[in-house]
Amino acid sequence: MLKQTEQPSSASPSRYAHAWRALRHRNFRLYFTGQSISLIGTWMTRVATSWLVYRLTGSALLLGVVGFAGQIPTFLLAPFAGVLVDRLNRRNLLVWTQVLAGLQSLAIAVLTLAKVITIHEIIALSAFQGLINAFDMPGRQSFLVQMVSDDTGKPEKQDLSNAIALNSSIVNMARLVGPSLAGLVIAAVGEGYCFAIDGVSYIAVVVSLLMMRVPPSTVKRATTSMLEQLREGWSYVVNFRPIRTILTLFALLSLMGMPFIVLMPIFASQVLHGGPHTLGYLMGASGVGALVSALSLALRKSVRGLTTMIQIAAVMFGSGLILFGLSRHLALSLLLMLIVGFGMMQGLAASNTVIQTLAPEDKRGRVMSYYTMAFVGMTPFGSLLAGVLAHRFGAPHAVMITGAFCFAGAAWYTTQLRSIRAVMRPIYIEMGILKNPSEPVLEEQAGTN
Repeated sequence: MLKQTEQPSSASPSRYAHAWRALRHRNFRLYFTGQSISLIGTWMTRVATSWLVYRLTGSALLLGVVGFAGQIPTFLLAPFAGVLVDRLNRRNLLVWTQVLAGLQSLAIAVLTLAKVITIHEIIALSAFQGLINAFDMPGRQSFLVQMVSDDTGKPEKQDLSNAIALNSSIVNMARLVGPSLAGLVIAAVGEGYCFAIDGVSYIAVVVSLLMMRVPPSTVKRATTSMLEQLREGWSYVVNFRPIRTILTLFALLSLMGMPFIVLMPIFASQVLHGGPHTLGYLMGASGVGALVSALSLALRKSVRGLTTMIQIAAVMFGSGLILFGLSRHLALSLLLMLIVGFGMMQGLAASNTVIQTLAPEDKRGRVMSYYTMAFVGMTPFGSLLAGVLAHRFGAPHAVMITGAFCFAGAAWYTTQLRSIRAVMRPIYIEMGILKNPSEPVLEEQAGTN
């Protein structure tokens, strides 16, 4: 009886300890620290680029063109990059992508501060950054599992979902701080200093990567040709229904919904009659919603229920965009950006977790390259489409149209849930996520940990 009465009080201090369990791994702690610094600069650059383009051109179409140039290389190269990620040392690959990304930011900083930058140079440098991202993103996603491995290189997959959620948390903490800081810096001294801060911030993540201890056994040598590996990865993604369904949904959301970001300068200046500060507030509100979403995922103890959360997130994302297009008041727009940010990040992080849980280690780089292709690779077409729609119908109507497509995608995904649950159930039982075949369907417990 004594033991039973003491149990609640002894368990209380560690009630939420699982929310940061991935940080017990040294490599992930280093990554977490370096990324926390670097990502603030990244988000400052994103906002500064949009504002610079709009200041120089005043064109919604060119906002879409710059977004297209910065992301089309990911669409074209991500599958090939995924093969390389499965063949190369992932840590070394990330060191090079971070160094090159830092040099790109410093280059645009110098041109902007010298007041000689043109829209053509912005497009070219954005395309270069897109080329870097094509290799960086699948490499980064695939390397997460190595950062939560033991000293022998054996992945501890029970910590992987938490690592993904914590990674999303720092992305969105930066999304919250970066745009707001960018608005202040742009208003005070101009866009060039945002780019300079970003360039310097890459030093933190490069140092953190170099300090990691990655066992040599985690680097696997390819035994088949690159084309054969490419075909094998494509065949797996196409034929495995849960991953195919999730990637199809978010390819649609990426195409139609996520490019709303490139239109934010228009909403800030023309719809809400503000300036750089208003843009920072809007982006910051979206970041708060995304951060809350990421933290809620970190508190989860299991991947159970995440496919239903993907469904809910898609509905929130599409509905939020439609209502945002109707809003003409800053306070309401900020509230809706909270909803949009929450729905966007909940879907992204939940789907990432499910896919990484299901993907076999020998195909992880290739699977995550298609994840990158679906979420980032489709965005350039969406950015271009958003620019065209905003040029033709105005930014509010453009966002409402794209939001409606996102809502329709959520409805389609709902019709697929039963079939993907049937495929995932035996896999989750084998992994120990479900204890026995008679246990309630995992997706029906979406609100639990």
